[in-house]
Amino acid sequence: MKGMVTLVGAGPGDPGLLTLKGREALERAQVVVYDRLVSPAILALMPPGAEQINVGKEASRHPVPQEEINRILLDKALEGKRVVRLKGGDPFLFGRGGEELELLARHAVPFEEVPGIPSAIAVPAYGGIPVTHRDFTSSLHIVTGHARAGKALDIDFEALVRTGGTLVFLMGVASLPELCAGLLAAGMDPDTPAALVERGTTPAQRRLSGTLSTLAGLAEEGRVESPAVSIFGPVCALAEEFDWFDALPLKGRRVVVTRPKERTGTLARRLRDLGADVFEYPCIRTQPIWPCPAMERAVEEIDAYAWLAFTSPAGVEALWSMLERQNRDARALGKVKLAAIGPGTDRALRAHGLRADYLPEVYDAAHLGAGLAALARGRVLLLRAEIASRDLTEALEQGGVPYDDIPCYATVYESAHAEALRALARSGGLDLVTFTSASTVKGFVSSLGEMDFSGLTGICIGAQTAAEAARHGIPTVVAEEAAIDAMLKCIMKEVSGHGTH
Repeated sequence: MKGMVTLVGAGPGDPGLLTLKGREALERAQVVVYDRLVSPAILALMPPGAEQINVGKEASRHPVPQEEINRILLDKALEGKRVVRLKGGDPFLFGRGGEELELLARHAVPFEEVPGIPSAIAVPAYGGIPVTHRDFTSSLHIVTGHARAGKALDIDFEALVRTGGTLVFLMGVASLPELCAGLLAAGMDPDTPAALVERGTTPAQRRLSGTLSTLAGLAEEGRVESPAVSIFGPVCALAEEFDWFDALPLKGRRVVVTRPKERTGTLARRLRDLGADVFEYPCIRTQPIWPCPAMERAVEEIDAYAWLAFTSPAGVEALWSMLERQNRDARALGKVKLAAIGPGTDRALRAHGLRADYLPEVYDAAHLGAGLAALARGRVLLLRAEIASRDLTEALEQGGVPYDDIPCYATVYESAHAEALRALARSGGLDLVTFTSASTVKGFVSSLGEMDFSGLTGICIGAQTAAEAARHGIPTVVAEEAAIDAMLKCIMKEVSGHGTH
């Protein structure tokens, strides 16, 4: 049985510009064949079990020839696999998407194309340049600045100049002097506004503004590297006025997010919205302890408890997983009241149609325990991690409240991408690291091994987390409360207090 190939345009770099249809195709893929320009945040959406084939250029090796890429797509489809060909920008805009479909069509392999947001429009936009504007131009022309190997550029510069429209050249860093010379020879005004946007739509974006006569020199002086987009036309004069991306408060700042993969989304997304270069480093993961006879017995006898308390969303999910295995639902919990350590855990409850009866004013184990000690008129059931803080149980004991403390999930340390992060830390390429629990600190330190952490700043969700970071020599700043909003405010304050790099 033949599989299917889906060409997916990943957009120009910002993971937020991946289309919904592209994401859906990627999440269903059994094989993903991807290029070097695809954002790591987009690659992270690949299913864990999917076969990953990198056909882009890497250090010390040449790109995979186009013919071989075509053959890989065909072979994997003939194995009956769902194949996603993930390409930067749009597959049909100078992306060789048509070439890759030809071999599939000859072998009657089903395929589809999911368009991507093209860099020719998105990159200028992120540089503050609208490619069209009624007061400046009525046309847009997108041209490749890259010629086939061994061949000269074949561009009708005179025709382009006659249009009077905005000209956007892709893949033209090496040929920029030739492009500028061709436009000048064709009669374009040397003072025509021009711009070059390097690594567009990413936190490393850089825009150089000049004129047709000066742009090539600026690019050489600035050592511009691919990928970069060059734009020529009066609309380039609007760049300074419309430059919204470079004005983002965390633009150019690299922030490591250490939350478990299943919960990294909100914090990472909001940091990116503020312009940060986010390195997603889920150094821990939680896994339910199953079978868990103690939890099963406790839930079967839930009427014996006055309160059921959770210290993380993982505890909520562990309980829910157990109920589903038993073909039961929330009704099994009877009239027991629910307590959550903070808003994130409460949201996990609400996702299952429940809500916390109690959240402490300060979102930590000690305050949760103190609050329960004051409220509880009966036994408390704690469903939490295998290794958990004693602050909660000590507060209950001091209040004379009986409890059962049942571990229902374990924390496992991860080390994927540790070498890349270690290299960044040693080179001074890290600004801030976010820690949302003491476990994330332990996972972060254990995965990176022996090294000096004094050059980092840990943004910690609470005092216990900060204490763990301090034990490992990590300078810390503690959020005013244990919530993502407070951590973001803390990051903004830290950045504004130290200026920009």
